Amino acid sequence: MRPEKDSGKIRLAILDDHQGIIDGYLYRLSNAQDIEVVSTLSYGEALEPMLAQVPVDVLLLDVSVPTGPQNPNPYPILHLIPKLLQIYPNLEILVVTMYSQRALINSVMEAGASGFILKDDQVSIRELAAIIRIVAHGGIHLSQKAHQELMKRSTGNLSQPLSNRQTEALSMCAAYPEADTSQLALRMGVANSTMRNLLSGAYLKLNVRNRAAAVAKARQMGLIPPESPPFHLG
Repeated sequence: MRPEKDSGKIRLAILDDHQGIIDGYLYRLSNAQDIEVVSTLSYGEALEPMLAQVPVDVLLLDVSVPTGPQNPNPYPILHLIPKLLQIYPNLEILVVTMYSQRALINSVMEAGASGFILKDDQVSIRELAAIIRIVAHGGIHLSQKAHQELMKRSTGNLSQPLSNRQTEALSMCAAYPEADTSQLALRMGVANSTMRNLLSGAYLKLNVRNRAAAVAKARQMGLIPPESPPFHLG
């Protein structure tokens, strides 16, 4: 059985096949007292057994990590991400890679990842601890270049209204602001990865990066009902 959470720290696991990069992450996080690195892995095939044994809140995931020491082919993360999110609905996945192709960014986010950082994005790497905190609390983070690549595909997205399901997801967020993603998914009757996809797609269309901002902007635009004023007995 998977152990229960026993501390208030954000438990982070790192999957990257370059020890120097892992060391760099550890250095960046060395002063973050609220983040605990519980595992570092070099091969994809070690990830699922580790997650079955070690509680993890955020997974820092490289795109091109090899499957195993005898199998240098890239681990199939686009298959893995929705699978892991279904098994571990409270897990957040933050992808860090050197590849900035728009199709890859889109596929990773649609698979349910909570963020996409480019390894040459010095600002995001310097702010890695803050980004992990954002993601751990249900936010989305994209490197500026990754965000720009996605916005190329969706230029003028505000003229393309949110889909009915995206609007439904945001209205659910507005109704249950304290609910986490898995609880919202359960209320909507969808998979956890589907809920993440709906929210991340809405964030991109609204050009915001977290749930509260998306709800506020959707209300401002009249896409979801406004917040009810307080009721006072006369």
